[in-house]
Amino acid sequence: MQTHEHAASLDPEATKEQPDEAQQRFILLRWFSWVSLVVVGSVVLVLGGLSTRFVVVESVQRDALLTAQFIQAIASTEVRYVSIPNVRTMGELLDPRQDKDYPDIVVQERMSSRWQFFDHVEHLPDVLLANVYAPDRTIIWSTNTQLIGQRIIDDADLEEAFRLKTNVFTSYHDIDHARAEQKFPVAPELFFIENYIPLFDVDENKVMAMVEVYKEPKDLIIRMTRGLILVWLATLLSGALIYFGLYWLMRRAADLLAAQQKQLITNETFVALGEMSSAVAHSLRNPLASIRSSAELAQDIETGPAHKNITDIVNQVDRMSKWVRELLQSLRPINEEADAVDLVATVRDSLQAFEQQIARARVQVNFEPGQVPLVLSQEVLLSQILNSVIANALEAMSAGGVLSIGIQQNAGGLWLTLTDTGNGMNAQQKRMVFKPFFTTKQGGLGVGLMLVKRIMERFGGSVTLNSREQQGTCVSLRFKVAAQTRCST
Repeated sequence: MQTHEHAASLDPEATKEQPDEAQQRFILLRWFSWVSLVVVGSVVLVLGGLSTRFVVVESVQRDALLTAQFIQAIASTEVRYVSIPNVRTMGELLDPRQDKDYPDIVVQERMSSRWQFFDHVEHLPDVLLANVYAPDRTIIWSTNTQLIGQRIIDDADLEEAFRLKTNVFTSYHDIDHARAEQKFPVAPELFFIENYIPLFDVDENKVMAMVEVYKEPKDLIIRMTRGLILVWLATLLSGALIYFGLYWLMRRAADLLAAQQKQLITNETFVALGEMSSAVAHSLRNPLASIRSSAELAQDIETGPAHKNITDIVNQVDRMSKWVRELLQSLRPINEEADAVDLVATVRDSLQAFEQQIARARVQVNFEPGQVPLVLSQEVLLSQILNSVIANALEAMSAGGVLSIGIQQNAGGLWLTLTDTGNGMNAQQKRMVFKPFFTTKQGGLGVGLMLVKRIMERFGGSVTLNSREQQGTCVSLRFKVAAQTRCST
C-alpha cells in the first residue's frame, strides 16, 4: 500500500528536539531511580536495624528477668522448707563466714539450706558459670571452685547491681579475659548473657549476697535468629514493593507527561499550520478560480497546438485546488462528539465509490462480514478514513492484486483490517508513514494517513500499519464499540 507520505520533515528543529526530550525523560527516571533507591534503602536499613535491636534486647531482657525470678523463687522456697526461722532470708545464710553471727540457727540446717540453693543454681538450664558474692565482693561460692575466695574489684556491672539494688544484665559475644570472674569451665559457642541478681535481708534494705549467672541460651538464640531472618525478609520485601511501586508510578507519570507534551506540541503545530494554511488558501482560491476560468475560455476558443497546453493549465489548477482542500480539511478541528456508525455499510459505500477504479486496476476484493456491532465515530469522517486507505491500496496494486478486508472483535474493541498485495514499504517509510507532509506518491500532499491516525485517536481508537517491500501492506483500525448493537450483515 502506498501512502500519502514522502520523506520530508516539516520542522528540522523539532526533529532535533526529540532526542533531547527522550534524554531528559531518561535522566528524570534515572535520577528518581537512584534517589528513591537510596531513600528506600536507608529507611529499610534503619527499620531493619531498629527491629533487630528491639528483638535482641527484648529477648535478652526477658531471659534475664526469668532467670532472676527463678533464683529469687528458689531462695524463698529453700528458706521456708527447712527449720530456719522466717525472720531470716537466704541472702543472710549464704556466706559461711557469717555462721557464728546467727546462733539461733543450727549450723547443719544452715549448711543444708545453703547447699540446696547452690545445687539449684548450678543446675539451671544453659548455665556456663555461676558465682555468689558477699557484700565485700568476695566470691563465696562458684561452679568454678578456683574462683572461690577471690575478691573482685573494678567490676562496673557488679558495683552497679550492689548500688542500684536491682537486677543487672549484660550480653557478650566474646570472653573478656581481663575480667577475673569470667573463667568458664566450658567456653561458650555463641554469645552469652551475664545476670546479677541481688538477695536482700529481711527488711530488703541491704544486699546480703549477689548471685552472678552466665548463661548461653541456645534455644533462645535459635529463636532470635529465626526472628531476625523474618524481620529482615519482611523489611526487604516491603522496601522492594515500595520502591518498585514508586518507580512504576513515576514511569506512568513520565509517560503521561511525555504524551501530554507531545499532544500539546502537536495541537500548537496544527493551530499554527491551520492559521497559515487558511491565509494561504484564501489568497490562492480567487487567483486559481480566475486562472481556471480564463483557461476554460481560451480552451473553447483555441483549437490549435496551444489547446494541449491550456488543458495542462486546467489540470494543474485542479490539482492545486485539491491540495488546498486537503490541507484545510486535515488541519481543521474535529468534532469530538461520536455517533453510532454502521461500519459494514460504510465500508460497502466506500468500495462502491471505488468500483470503477477497482475494475480498471484488476483488483479482487474479499469482504465477507458477519454480524458486526456499531462503532463510535462519525459517518463522514469514517468514510474519509476508508477512502484514504482504500485509495492507497489501489495505487499500490496498479498491476492488479487482492484487497482483503476483515472484521474481528475482542476485549480491546472492534478491529477492521485492510490487507493488499501491493508494493509495500521499507523500514524508513514505515517509521515516517504517519508524519504530516510525508509522501511517496508523486504529486501527493502527505496528509492522508496522518489524518486517518488523528481521526481514529479522536474517537478513542487507533491505527497500526505493517508492511514489507514487494509483499504488501496491512492497515489495522481499532474502533470502540457503541452502546447500541444494531448489526449489519
